[in-house]
Amino acid sequence: MRLLLAIPFAFAATAAFAQDFPVTLDHAWGTTTIEAEPTRIVTWGWGNEDAVIALGVIPVGIPFKAYGGGDNGIQPWVEDALAAAGATPTVLENTDQPPFEQIAALAPDLIIAAYSGITEEQYKLMSAIAPTIAYSGEAWSTPWQDVTRTVGKALGKADEAEVLVTETTAWLTSEIAAHPELSDITFASANDYDGSMAVYAPLDARMKFLTDLGLTLDPSVAALAPADGQFYYPLSYELFDQLHGDIFVTYYEEQSALDEWLSTPQAQTYPPIVNGGLAALVGTENVAAVSPPTVLSLRWGFPTYLKVLSDAAHNVKKP
Repeated sequence: MRLLLAIPFAFAATAAFAQDFPVTLDHAWGTTTIEAEPTRIVTWGWGNEDAVIALGVIPVGIPFKAYGGGDNGIQPWVEDALAAAGATPTVLENTDQPPFEQIAALAPDLIIAAYSGITEEQYKLMSAIAPTIAYSGEAWSTPWQDVTRTVGKALGKADEAEVLVTETTAWLTSEIAAHPELSDITFASANDYDGSMAVYAPLDARMKFLTDLGLTLDPSVAALAPADGQFYYPLSYELFDQLHGDIFVTYYEEQSALDEWLSTPQAQTYPPIVNGGLAALVGTENVAAVSPPTVLSLRWGFPTYLKVLSDAAHNVKKP
């Protein structure tokens, strides 16, 4: 079990600052006012509970995470934090749509979906249960820093959230500084999906995470992207070699699946891979920790991810 370094600050600092209520937050589906400090929080989407827990609050309900969550639907960094707090929130039903009746039965006074893709109709149904915070900007694209700050403001812990972002960013900066080889490369990222390559667009939180660290997203990623505001776009196998970059970042749940893809013609002839620049992160939990990351998952998963990126940068043979 890896050490969860973010937790000591979060649970020790819960009373360090004070914030007045009500607070008002803007998001994609309007404006939400929280009249008093919430005590019964339900989260929906990806990683929202991570920010809540990192700020010293245990939600009463969290979504089932089929990806990286094991049989109980709880990802390992969340499981570690809950064990440290001696808490057991309700894990919501494993459904594509929010389980509105189950959420209502938990009697929440706040629903947080700051990283999500909830529709306007879903937002209205949630808001009928409790004040609800939707995502800002485009769906499924909010960076971990903004999620943390939004959750902090909603909980009355804006100052603690800012400290947590600052400390985590400083740690990431120190980690990346030990790998100067990454400052000289460009990258692109995609996965084989549904008969084409699903390329992660510049606005995707995974790409923003890497560019925030100082890595350079190859210009071809934006040049090939349609102007539809999506966090990924399909690219045919025939056009795959137009996606450039010194290293190619991809994610696979199992090594056997990666090996199978690497045997395909599109992978065997793709220049970044031919030149040694494959950066493949393998293992469901490893992928879930950084794809996209949260303020809680970073300490758990980033060291493994950083080694994958560094090894690819060392191996790449630039033409």
